[in-house]
Amino acid sequence: MDYGMISKIEKAKIYSEERERIQFENLRVSIKGDNNKAPHVVEYNNGLWKCDCDFFASRNVCSHTMAIERILRDMVELGEAV
Repeated sequence: MDYGMISKIEKAKIYSEERERIQFENLRVSIKGDNNKAPHVVEYNNGLWKCDCDFFASRNVCSHTMAIERILRDMVELGEAV
């Protein structure tokens, strides 16, 4: 492996440990629920959450959005819904 690549790998490790460097602006993921239906689509766009499940439509929060918030921990703003 060349020295340029080694340097980039080391820098990537530093960036991944210093989570405050990273700010999510847009994110779209699918998450499979317990109902064995098609996965739900969760989106995050500039601090706003959206999910295609029925619960989110009535409450502006759901287990799917909360799960992604937990995974991303302090890297996204919590609880703002579209």
